Amino acid sequence: MLAGGGQPGVAAPAQLQGKTGLEIMQAMLSGELPYPHIAETLDFALIEVAHGKAVFQGTPQLKHYNPMGTAHGGWFATLLDSALGCAVQTTLPAGTGYTTAELSVNIVRAAHAHTGPLRAIGQVIHSGRQLATAEARIVGADGKLYAHASTTCLVFAAKTL
Repeated sequence: MLAGGGQPGVAAPAQLQGKTGLEIMQAMLSGELPYPHIAETLDFALIEVAHGKAVFQGTPQLKHYNPMGTAHGGWFATLLDSALGCAVQTTLPAGTGYTTAELSVNIVRAAHAHTGPLRAIGQVIHSGRQLATAEARIVGADGKLYAHASTTCLVFAAKTL
């Protein structure tokens, strides 16, 4: 996103019109469309998309810590929700949107700034006309699992898309 000259913001409906979910995600990755401000706030970025898959990378910073001195669960949850939702987005036809209906997160290992970059890899399990499900994992460069999650998303016709 950043390499393509992308900036944080919200895409105008005209920029999205006629694009499939995968085309929207590819345009965001290339910097043609703005990326969400939350990525800047929590220091993570989209690094890869394909049909049914989205990969984000981030490194927890001191500003993301909980009072115990580790990455806050909300940082993990947001990174996972982004990978899950964007993976679902890549499967949607033009004029279709989604929203997270259920999110289940399991954190299995603490992370810190010195942990280094972590990747959230989201994969769609099912994408239908009304519901989509996906799962994601956060892994370190060494392949260690830090967290995993699943989601159910509602799929709907989006009038503005």
